[in-house]
Amino acid sequence: MTTLPNAAPRGLLPLPARTARLTTATGALATAATTGLPWTWTHDFPGDLTYYGSPAGLQLVTLTGALLTLLLAASAHGLPGLRWLTPAGRTAPVLLAALGTFAATAFALTAIAVQLGGLVNLEPGGYLAGATALVTLLGALALPPDHPTGPPLASLRHRLTAALTPGPLRPPERPLPAWGEHLALAGATATALLAFTYGIDTDDGAPFIGYLLLVALAVPALHRAGLLARLTALAHRHRGTALGAAFLAAALFPFTQDTDQYTLIGANILIFATVALGLNVVVGLAGLLDLGYVAFLGVGAYAAALVSGSPESALGLHFPFWAALLTGAAASLVFGVLIGAPTLRLRGDYLAIVTLGFGEIFRIAMLNLNGTTGPDITNGAMGIPNIPNLEILGFNFGEPHHLLGLPLAPYGNYYLLMILVTAFVVLVFRRAAASRIGRAWIAIREDETAAVAMGINSFRLRLLAFALGAALAGLAGTVHAHVVTTATPEQFQFAGPQPPNSAFLLAAVILGGMGTLSGPLVGAALLFLIPAKLDFLQDYQLLLFGIALVLLMRYRPEGLVPDRRKRLEFHDTDPPRATGAPRDAARDGLTDPTGTLGTPQAKA
Repeated sequence: MTTLPNAAPRGLLPLPARTARLTTATGALATAATTGLPWTWTHDFPGDLTYYGSPAGLQLVTLTGALLTLLLAASAHGLPGLRWLTPAGRTAPVLLAALGTFAATAFALTAIAVQLGGLVNLEPGGYLAGATALVTLLGALALPPDHPTGPPLASLRHRLTAALTPGPLRPPERPLPAWGEHLALAGATATALLAFTYGIDTDDGAPFIGYLLLVALAVPALHRAGLLARLTALAHRHRGTALGAAFLAAALFPFTQDTDQYTLIGANILIFATVALGLNVVVGLAGLLDLGYVAFLGVGAYAAALVSGSPESALGLHFPFWAALLTGAAASLVFGVLIGAPTLRLRGDYLAIVTLGFGEIFRIAMLNLNGTTGPDITNGAMGIPNIPNLEILGFNFGEPHHLLGLPLAPYGNYYLLMILVTAFVVLVFRRAAASRIGRAWIAIREDETAAVAMGINSFRLRLLAFALGAALAGLAGTVHAHVVTTATPEQFQFAGPQPPNSAFLLAAVILGGMGTLSGPLVGAALLFLIPAKLDFLQDYQLLLFGIALVLLMRYRPEGLVPDRRKRLEFHDTDPPRATGAPRDAARDGLTDPTGTLGTPQAKA
C-alpha cells in the first residue's frame, strides 16, 4: 500500500499561507487607522467617539488590539527586530489577538446601536472598523498552525485546537545582558501598571466590558506567544528585582489618580487580596476547606474597632495603631485556635459544614451583643461606627498630603499602608510555604494518611495553618475597620453581592490558583474590581459570576495562575496530533505551557 506524505499545515480557511499573513497584517493596520475616524455622530455614547484623529474610549481598545495583532503578525513573519515577541507560537497568538480586536470592535458597534437606538447612529468609520476587524480575523483563521498536523483533520474542533496550540519555546537568539534583563522586567511591570490604571479609570458599562474582552484574549495571546514564559523565567532568575518592581508599581498607583474613587477600590482590593492569601494558607497549602473564613476578618475588625478610640466603643480604649494591629491579629489567632482545636479532627465536607456554622455564629453573635439580647459590646446591627482615622507619628491618614510634590488623597494613605501590610503577608506566605512546615502542609493536603505514616503530626500542623490564616485575616481586618470607619455584622456574611465574604474569598483562591503566591492576588483583584465596575448589572452580578465560575471550572479548573503540579494533574501537556501522524520529538518535549520556568518537563 502506498503511503501518502504528510500534507502541509493548513489553516481553518482555505487561503495560501502568504495571502493569509498579508491579509492579517493589512487588516490589522487598516483597523488601527479606522480608530482615527468618528464611529458615531453624537456625544451621548460614553467616550465621545465623534472626533477625527483622536481615538477615545472603545476606539483606544480597538487601536491597542489592532497594533498588538500587527506586531505579532510581523514577528511571526520573521521581521528583524520583532522576532523576540513570539519565541513559542506564531499562529496562535495572532489568532487570539485578532479575535480580541474583533470582539472588542463588534461589542462597541453593537453597544452604540443598542444604546442610541439603531445602526443608523453609526458613522462610516464604525462600519469600516467592523469590516477591517472581520477581515483581520478571517486572515488569522487562514494561517497555518504552528504544529504539522499530518493528514487533514476530520473535526473542525480539532483543527481549531491545533491552531491555538503554541509551539515549543525556542531559546533566545542573543541572550540579554544582566542589565537588559532587569530593564525588561521593569518595562513589563510598567506596562502592566499602565494597563491596570487604564482599566480601573475606564467608565463603567460598555467601555469597561470592551476593555475586559480585549484583555481576556490578549493575555492568552501573549501566553501562547511564549512572551510571558520568557518574562516569568526572568522573574525567577531575578526574583528580588521582580518583587521590587511589582511593589513599586503598585505604590505608584495612587499618584496616577486625581480623586479617591478608584484609590478606595485599590485599597479594598489589597485588603481582599491579603485576606485571600491568608485563606490560601488554609485551603491552598493545608487543604482545609474553610467556608467561614470571613469571620476571622470580622474578629480583627471588631477588635480594632473596640480599642481604636471610637466614641461608640463599649471599652472606651484608644490604642496606638501598632497596638490595635497586634490586638486584631491576636484576637483572630485566639479564635482560630479555639475553633480549630475541637473541629480540625474532622475532614472534608464535615469540616466545611462546621466552619460555615462558625461564620454564621459569629455574625449572629455580633447582632445579639446589643444590650438587649446580650451584653452591650457591639451595638448589635448598628455596629461600631465613627472609628477615627489613623495617625502614625503625626501623619494623619484622613487628610490629603503631598509626597515629593505629588498629591496624595486620604484613601491613598490607606492604600500605601495596605501595600506594606500586603508585602508583610506575602513574605510570611513565601517563608511558610518554603519551610519544612509548608512542605508538611502540602504532604497533608496531597495524602494525609501517607503523611501521618511518615511521622507528620497532622492535627498539630493543621491547627497551626488554621491559626496562621486566622491571624493574617485579623491583620487585614484591623486596617479594613479604619478604611470603612465602621464594623457591622452585615459586612461579614457567607455570601453577598459585594466582597469581602466567605464565598468570594474562597472563589478568589480557586480562581487565581490554590497554593500559589500570585494566584489569590490576581483572583482577589478580579473579583473585587469587576463587580465594582459592573454595578450597572445590579441583580445579575451573582448570576454572571456563577456562570463565569462554571466555565472556569470546566475549561481551566487549576486556576488562572496554577502551579506545575495542578497543571499536570488537570491537563495533558502534549498538543493534539492527528490520527496516523508521526510523533515529533521537539513537540513531544514541549516546554512548560505557562512558562513558569521555561524548562522542558516530562509528561506525568
